[in-house]
Amino acid sequence: MGSDATSQEEADRPPPTLAELRKRMAAIPGRGEAAAERMPLDTALRRESLAVPPALASLLPGGGLAKGSVVAYTGARSLLAGLVAAVTADGGHAAVVGVPRLGLLAAVEMGAQLERLAVIADPGPDPVEVAAVLLDGLDLVVLGLGGTAVAPARTRVIAARARNKGATLVVTDGRWPGAAVHLDARIAGYAGLGHGRGRLRSLGLEVEVRGKASQPRRGRLDLSTNAGRVEWVRRETSTRTAETAATREVAS
Repeated sequence: MGSDATSQEEADRPPPTLAELRKRMAAIPGRGEAAAERMPLDTALRRESLAVPPALASLLPGGGLAKGSVVAYTGARSLLAGLVAAVTADGGHAAVVGVPRLGLLAAVEMGAQLERLAVIADPGPDPVEVAAVLLDGLDLVVLGLGGTAVAPARTRVIAARARNKGATLVVTDGRWPGAAVHLDARIAGYAGLGHGRGRLRSLGLEVEVRGKASQPRRGRLDLSTNAGRVEWVRRETSTRTAETAATREVAS
Protein backbone atom coordinates (compact mmCIF):
# COMPACT_ATOMS: atom_id res chain seq x y z
CA MET A 1 0.00 0.00 0.00
CA GLY A 2 2.70 2.47 -1.06
CA SER A 3 3.29 5.17 -3.69
CA ASP A 4 4.39 4.35 -7.21
CA ALA A 5 6.61 6.28 -9.62
CA THR A 6 5.73 3.93 -12.48
CA SER A 7 2.38 5.67 -12.94
CA GLN A 8 4.17 8.95 -13.70
CA GLU A 9 6.39 7.25 -16.26
CA GLU A 10 3.32 5.87 -18.00
CA ALA A 11 1.68 9.32 -17.94
CA ASP A 12 4.69 10.84 -19.74
CA ARG A 13 4.49 8.43 -22.66
CA PRO A 14 2.62 9.51 -25.81
CA PRO A 15 -0.71 7.73 -26.30
CA PRO A 16 -0.53 4.75 -28.68
CA THR A 17 -2.38 4.84 -31.97
CA LEU A 18 -5.37 2.56 -32.55
CA ALA A 19 -3.35 0.65 -35.14
CA GLU A 20 -0.63 0.00 -32.57
CA LEU A 21 -3.22 -1.20 -30.06
CA ARG A 22 -4.75 -3.61 -32.56
CA LYS A 23 -1.28 -5.01 -33.32
CA ARG A 24 -0.65 -5.56 -29.62
CA MET A 25 -4.00 -7.33 -29.21
CA ALA A 26 -3.20 -9.73 -32.03
CA ALA A 27 0.09 -10.64 -30.32
CA ILE A 28 -1.52 -11.69 -27.02
CA PRO A 29 -1.59 -15.51 -26.71
CA GLY A 30 -5.02 -17.06 -26.37
CA ARG A 31 -6.95 -13.88 -27.15
CA GLY A 32 -7.79 -11.80 -30.22
CA GLU A 33 -10.01 -12.70 -33.13
CA ALA A 34 -9.22 -16.43 -33.15
CA ALA A 35 -10.11 -16.75 -29.48
CA ALA A 36 -13.21 -14.62 -29.93
CA GLU A 37 -14.49 -17.01 -32.60
CA ARG A 38 -14.30 -19.82 -30.06
CA MET A 39 -16.17 -17.95 -27.33
CA PRO A 40 -19.39 -19.61 -26.13
CA LEU A 41 -22.84 -18.16 -26.63
CA ASP A 42 -24.07 -15.27 -24.48
CA THR A 43 -25.97 -17.62 -22.17
CA ALA A 44 -22.77 -19.51 -21.43
CA LEU A 45 -20.80 -16.29 -20.95
CA ARG A 46 -23.18 -15.20 -18.22
CA ARG A 47 -22.34 -18.35 -16.29
CA GLU A 48 -18.61 -17.53 -16.34
CA SER A 49 -17.13 -15.03 -13.94
CA LEU A 50 -14.03 -12.88 -14.01
CA ALA A 51 -11.48 -13.50 -11.27
CA VAL A 52 -12.00 -11.07 -8.35
CA PRO A 53 -10.58 -10.83 -4.82
CA PRO A 54 -12.25 -13.73 -2.94
CA ALA A 55 -13.43 -11.41 -0.17
CA LEU A 56 -15.41 -9.40 -2.75
CA ALA A 57 -17.00 -12.40 -4.49
CA SER A 58 -19.67 -12.99 -1.82
CA LEU A 59 -21.03 -9.46 -2.36
CA LEU A 60 -21.39 -9.80 -6.13
CA PRO A 61 -24.47 -11.19 -7.91
CA GLY A 62 -23.73 -14.78 -8.80
CA GLY A 63 -20.50 -14.67 -6.82
CA GLY A 64 -18.49 -12.69 -9.39
CA LEU A 65 -18.40 -10.20 -12.26
CA ALA A 66 -19.81 -11.82 -15.39
CA LYS A 67 -17.49 -12.02 -18.36
CA GLY A 68 -18.78 -9.80 -21.14
CA SER A 69 -20.47 -7.35 -18.77
CA VAL A 70 -20.07 -3.63 -18.05
CA VAL A 71 -19.52 -2.45 -14.48
CA ALA A 72 -19.85 1.16 -13.30
CA TYR A 73 -17.40 1.91 -10.49
CA THR A 74 -17.14 4.81 -8.03
CA GLY A 75 -14.96 5.41 -5.00
CA ALA A 76 -11.52 4.38 -3.77
CA ARG A 77 -8.89 3.27 -6.28
CA SER A 78 -7.78 0.42 -4.02
CA LEU A 79 -10.53 -1.93 -5.17
CA LEU A 80 -9.75 -1.19 -8.83
CA ALA A 81 -6.16 -2.22 -8.15
CA GLY A 82 -7.51 -5.37 -6.52
CA LEU A 83 -9.55 -6.27 -9.61
CA VAL A 84 -6.53 -5.82 -11.87
CA ALA A 85 -4.41 -7.90 -9.50
CA ALA A 86 -6.93 -10.74 -9.32
CA VAL A 87 -7.33 -10.99 -13.11
CA THR A 88 -3.61 -10.92 -13.97
CA ALA A 89 -2.69 -13.25 -11.09
CA ASP A 90 -5.26 -15.71 -12.48
CA GLY A 91 -3.51 -15.69 -15.87
CA GLY A 92 -5.73 -13.12 -17.58
CA HIS A 93 -4.78 -9.92 -19.39
CA ALA A 94 -5.94 -6.46 -18.36
CA ALA A 95 -5.60 -2.82 -19.34
CA VAL A 96 -6.09 0.44 -17.47
CA VAL A 97 -7.09 3.35 -19.70
CA GLY A 98 -7.28 6.97 -18.54
CA VAL A 99 -6.69 6.26 -14.83
CA PRO A 100 -3.19 7.73 -14.31
CA ARG A 101 -3.29 7.62 -10.52
CA LEU A 102 -3.97 3.92 -10.13
CA GLY A 103 -1.21 2.58 -7.86
CA LEU A 104 0.71 -0.11 -9.71
CA LEU A 105 2.88 -0.83 -6.67
CA ALA A 106 -0.25 -1.49 -4.62
CA ALA A 107 -1.53 -3.80 -7.37
CA VAL A 108 1.75 -5.72 -7.36
CA GLU A 109 1.55 -6.09 -3.58
CA MET A 110 -1.90 -7.62 -4.16
CA GLY A 111 -0.42 -10.14 -6.59
CA ALA A 112 -0.70 -8.38 -9.98
CA GLN A 113 1.48 -9.66 -12.82
CA LEU A 114 2.62 -6.55 -14.69
CA GLU A 115 3.61 -8.47 -17.82
CA ARG A 116 -0.11 -9.11 -18.32
CA LEU A 117 -1.12 -5.48 -17.74
CA ALA A 118 -1.20 -2.56 -20.19
CA VAL A 119 -1.41 0.97 -18.77
CA ILE A 120 -2.48 3.84 -21.04
CA ALA A 121 -2.55 6.83 -18.72
CA ASP A 122 -3.28 9.32 -21.52
CA PRO A 123 -5.47 7.66 -24.17
CA GLY A 124 -6.00 10.88 -26.14
CA PRO A 125 -9.27 12.59 -27.05
CA ASP A 126 -11.41 9.43 -27.29
CA PRO A 127 -10.65 6.99 -24.44
CA VAL A 128 -13.86 5.06 -25.15
CA GLU A 129 -12.62 4.10 -28.62
CA VAL A 130 -9.28 3.01 -27.17
CA ALA A 131 -11.09 0.83 -24.63
CA ALA A 132 -13.28 -0.64 -27.38
CA VAL A 133 -10.18 -1.78 -29.28
CA LEU A 134 -8.68 -3.31 -26.14
CA LEU A 135 -11.85 -5.33 -25.52
CA ASP A 136 -10.92 -7.40 -28.58
CA GLY A 137 -7.93 -8.97 -26.86
CA LEU A 138 -8.17 -8.62 -23.08
CA ASP A 139 -10.11 -10.09 -20.19
CA LEU A 140 -10.54 -6.83 -18.24
CA VAL A 141 -10.46 -3.19 -19.32
CA VAL A 142 -10.66 -0.43 -16.71
CA LEU A 143 -11.72 2.84 -18.34
CA GLY A 144 -11.53 6.29 -16.76
CA LEU A 145 -13.95 8.75 -18.36
CA GLY A 146 -12.43 11.92 -16.90
CA GLY A 147 -15.76 13.18 -15.57
CA THR A 148 -17.61 12.92 -18.89
CA ALA A 149 -20.88 11.20 -19.75
CA VAL A 150 -21.17 8.69 -22.60
CA ALA A 151 -24.31 8.74 -24.73
CA PRO A 152 -26.63 5.72 -24.30
CA ALA A 153 -26.43 4.88 -28.01
CA ARG A 154 -22.67 4.49 -27.74
CA THR A 155 -22.72 2.58 -24.44
CA ARG A 156 -25.03 0.01 -26.02
CA VAL A 157 -22.60 -0.54 -28.89
CA ILE A 158 -19.61 -0.92 -26.55
CA ALA A 159 -21.58 -3.20 -24.21
CA ALA A 160 -22.47 -5.45 -27.15
CA ARG A 161 -18.82 -5.59 -28.15
CA ALA A 162 -17.75 -6.54 -24.62
CA ARG A 163 -20.43 -9.24 -24.54
CA ASN A 164 -19.39 -10.69 -27.90
CA LYS A 165 -15.70 -10.73 -26.95
CA GLY A 166 -16.26 -12.08 -23.45
CA ALA A 167 -14.34 -9.14 -21.95
CA THR A 168 -15.36 -7.22 -18.83
CA LEU A 169 -15.38 -3.42 -18.94
CA VAL A 170 -15.17 -1.42 -15.71
CA VAL A 171 -15.89 2.30 -16.17
CA THR A 172 -15.11 4.96 -13.59
CA ASP A 173 -14.92 8.75 -13.19
CA GLY A 174 -17.95 9.46 -15.35
CA ARG A 175 -21.47 8.47 -16.34
CA TRP A 176 -22.17 5.27 -18.26
CA PRO A 177 -25.89 4.44 -18.64
CA GLY A 178 -27.00 0.84 -18.68
CA ALA A 179 -24.20 -0.80 -16.68
CA ALA A 180 -25.10 -4.30 -15.45
CA VAL A 181 -23.53 -3.74 -12.02
CA HIS A 182 -22.76 -0.62 -9.98
CA LEU A 183 -19.88 -1.01 -7.56
CA ASP A 184 -18.97 1.63 -4.96
CA ALA A 185 -16.10 1.49 -2.44
CA ARG A 186 -15.56 4.12 0.26
CA ILE A 187 -12.75 4.32 2.79
CA ALA A 188 -14.14 3.36 6.19
CA GLY A 189 -11.02 3.68 8.34
CA TYR A 190 -7.39 2.83 8.91
CA ALA A 191 -5.49 0.77 11.47
CA GLY A 192 -1.89 1.08 12.61
CA LEU A 193 -1.64 4.86 12.91
CA GLY A 194 -1.53 6.34 16.41
CA HIS A 195 -1.22 10.01 17.37
CA GLY A 196 -0.26 11.03 13.85
CA ARG A 197 2.49 8.51 13.19
CA GLY A 198 3.16 4.79 12.77
CA ARG A 199 2.92 2.29 9.93
CA LEU A 200 -0.39 1.70 8.19
CA ARG A 201 -1.35 -1.95 8.76
CA SER A 202 -4.78 -2.06 7.15
CA LEU A 203 -7.32 -0.04 5.20
CA GLY A 204 -11.06 -0.60 5.53
CA LEU A 205 -13.50 -0.16 2.64
CA GLU A 206 -17.28 -0.05 2.81
CA VAL A 207 -18.47 -1.66 -0.42
CA GLU A 208 -21.92 -1.48 -1.99
CA VAL A 209 -22.96 -3.56 -4.99
CA ARG A 210 -26.11 -2.86 -7.00
CA GLY A 211 -27.25 -5.10 -9.83
CA LYS A 212 -30.12 -4.66 -12.27
CA ALA A 213 -32.06 -7.63 -10.95
CA SER A 214 -30.87 -7.95 -7.36
CA GLN A 215 -31.12 -6.12 -4.06
CA PRO A 216 -28.16 -3.92 -3.05
CA ARG A 217 -25.50 -5.73 -1.05
CA ARG A 218 -23.18 -4.03 1.41
CA GLY A 219 -20.15 -5.19 3.33
CA ARG A 220 -16.77 -4.22 4.64
CA LEU A 221 -13.48 -5.34 3.13
CA ASP A 222 -10.12 -4.79 4.82
CA LEU A 223 -6.79 -4.63 3.03
CA SER A 224 -4.17 -5.98 5.42
CA THR A 225 -0.41 -6.31 4.93
CA ASN A 226 1.15 -9.72 5.52
CA ALA A 227 4.84 -10.41 4.81
CA GLY A 228 5.02 -7.72 2.13
CA ARG A 229 1.76 -8.73 0.47
CA VAL A 230 -1.65 -7.10 0.68
CA GLU A 231 -4.55 -9.44 1.41
CA TRP A 232 -8.30 -8.84 1.18
CA VAL A 233 -10.37 -9.81 4.22
CA ARG A 234 -14.16 -9.77 4.50
CA ARG A 235 -15.34 -8.39 7.86
CA GLU A 236 -18.63 -9.51 9.35
CA THR A 237 -21.33 -6.91 9.99
CA SER A 238 -21.32 -7.64 13.72
CA THR A 239 -17.73 -6.42 14.08
CA ARG A 240 -18.01 -3.39 11.84
CA THR A 241 -19.36 -0.96 14.43
CA ALA A 242 -16.68 -1.75 16.99
CA GLU A 243 -13.90 -1.47 14.39
CA THR A 244 -15.18 1.87 13.11
CA ALA A 245 -15.38 3.24 16.63
CA ALA A 246 -11.82 2.11 17.35
CA THR A 247 -10.60 3.76 14.16
CA ARG A 248 -12.26 7.04 15.07
CA GLU A 249 -10.68 6.91 18.53
CA VAL A 250 -7.20 6.50 17.00
CA ALA A 251 -7.82 9.32 14.52
CA SER A 252 -9.01 11.76 17.20
